[in-house]
Formats: sequence, C-alpha cells, structure tokens
Amino acid sequence: MLLEGSCHCGAVRFRVVSPHPYPFNRCYCSICRKTAGGGGYVINLSGDADTLVVHGAEHTSIYQAEIDGLTSPGERHFCSRCASALWVFDPRWPELVHPFASAIDSDLPRPPERVHLMLENKPDWVEIESRERDRCFAGYPDESIAEWHARLGLEEG
Repeated sequence: MLLEGSCHCGAVRFRVVSPHPYPFNRCYCSICRKTAGGGGYVINLSGDADTLVVHGAEHTSIYQAEIDGLTSPGERHFCSRCASALWVFDPRWPELVHPFASAIDSDLPRPPERVHLMLENKPDWVEIESRERDRCFAGYPDESIAEWHARLGLEEG
C-alpha cells in the first residue's frame, strides 16, 4: 500500500510503500509519548525504506533520544518548521522506516485488534482504551509488525 504523508505546515511531504499499513501498535514509552503522542501514545507504521521519497527534505531535522546516558541509534525525523513528527529510521534495520500514523494523509485500514506496548512507562493520567481482542504488554510485544499482519492475514502484496 502506498502511504502518503506530510507535516502540518506542508513544508515536508513524503510517500513510502508499506506491506504492513494497519495502525495497530500503540507505544506508551516516554520517548514516543513526549515527541509525538499527545494522547499518551504514538502509532508507528512500517514501510520499505528503499521506497521512501521525501519532498522538502531540507526542512527535516533529526532527534536521537538519550536512553540511560547513551544516544539511541533511532533517528526521529520531524519538520524543522512546524515540529510535526514524520517517521523513525533505525540503522540497525536499514530496510525499514516507521512513519507515524499521525503524519499519514492517505486512508489507512482499520485494525481488527490493537497492541498496547511499553505500558510500564504510561503515566497515570493516560487511560488504555483496550478492546476485547487487544493485547497489552509492559514492555515490547512478542511479535513484530510483520508477524502481527501475517497472523491476521493482513499483509499487502
């Protein structure tokens, strides 16, 4: 599925092909929550890094979080004009890019279930809106984005 996204001010537009376009993974870690998740969590999608095309790349900046005194290799790309969170790239998995669902302008499919992860970092004010089929994890889930799509038969061709 072709995903098209942009920042709020329109200075940055991007597109990426995603075989795993369902926005199901809600991350409550402090980094995601504070850099991109106004509701207490953020939703990352998965795309093929080789297909990422960016217009207005000169208006993007990168933030790398500090975790336990070490700089994370994860590169959080955002618009330097309006601060919209756009995507995460991690050189440990160079074939992947993870756009934030909040930056996607094209229609996304509705997930049949959701995964709530990193709940050990969730602040008390955030309520988990969990449905019957949803799964919750204190840390990372036991399956990847690709494995979740495959288990539910939702992979794009």
